[in-house]
Amino acid sequence: QVQLVESGGGLVQAGGSLRLSCAASGGTFSRYAMGWFRQAPGKQREFVAAISGRGSVTSYSDSVKGRFTISRDYAKSTVHLQTNSLKPEDTAVYYCAAESRGSGVGTKLYGYDYWGQGTQVTVSS
Repeated sequence: QVQLVESGGGLVQAGGSLRLSCAASGGTFSRYAMGWFRQAPGKQREFVAAISGRGSVTSYSDSVKGRFTISRDYAKSTVHLQTNSLKPEDTAVYYCAAESRGSGVGTKLYGYDYWGQGTQVTVSS
């Protein structure tokens, strides 16, 4: 059983940055692809970014490509999401997720086995 705990959310002005972190425990970190999803009020949860177990493959949604960067720290079993040039439409609860897979990354919610509780990101205009 993998436990995921997100941190780093908060209130930021448009154009600002936040670094989200997700600490994983209870499993072999490198065996899991890690993803970030977000859910805004009244909207469905959507894919943001993902990184493969070995860190060699990443994927981003079109809405964040060029502004967000996903990375992972194997020594600390932590995955980070660096968010830059934030926009009000980035406001959402951001969730970390883990998917057991041999290679590559997944962009679909149903592929992920474990989820964190989420961290709120609010971007003011």
